[in-house]
Amino acid sequence: MSIPDVTVEFAGHVAMVEIHRPPNNFFDTALIKGIADAYERLDDELECRAIVLCAEGKHFCAGADFSRPAGDRSSPGELYAQAIRLFRAGKPVVAAVHGAAIGGGLGLALSADFRVGAPSSKFAANFSRLGFHPGFGITTTLPRVVGQQKALEWMLTGERFGGQIGYAAGLFDELAADGDVRPAAIRFAERIAASAPLALTSIRATTRTGLADAVAAATARELEEQTRLQATADFREGVTAAAQRRTPMFTGR
Repeated sequence: MSIPDVTVEFAGHVAMVEIHRPPNNFFDTALIKGIADAYERLDDELECRAIVLCAEGKHFCAGADFSRPAGDRSSPGELYAQAIRLFRAGKPVVAAVHGAAIGGGLGLALSADFRVGAPSSKFAANFSRLGFHPGFGITTTLPRVVGQQKALEWMLTGERFGGQIGYAAGLFDELAADGDVRPAAIRFAERIAASAPLALTSIRATTRTGLADAVAAATARELEEQTRLQATADFREGVTAAAQRRTPMFTGR
């Protein structure tokens, strides 16, 4: 498949959809569209029974690149329209989360059915530390995976956690050895791919009933709040502090 920054390779009945924006794999609308395009093409590929979403470089996905000028960043509305396509695709997905999954990168990992991490994996719903509101449907997907209380804690504190905590909370379905995340994710997907393909898509569709619509509603609400908060001094301070690697000084303005 010829999709910018995204490749697809097969290993038996498992398709590996790989992101190529090392080292941090920051996303934008084009990248999420590329992944969604790959998923939709794989829905029509009879040989594909399961997908492994993985990435080249140091991190799975460090989210949006706020160091870029605002005019060079993707429109959140366009980005979320592409993100919803990930949830509407039909094949089961296992995310191989090596390194960091931060902000919207965590949202991308949560679009998968399963996540494999390692002790060295890092994750954060760090939006509040930027003076911002969560996006990418995280307000719906994170509580669905780890429960309302833990999700609210992570979103309100914006703290960064390691793989052991993620595994204990249920964010990661398997904790592999450092350096073995992708092979472990492929093995996980192979276990799924051993089942009857029509049954796989049928069971998945039933268990995910309403999820894509819930994410669409969530991203609409998230976009409203992000637009409002993006105009605040706290957001400007949060982004500046993150770039300067210092503690932000928020004022509530």
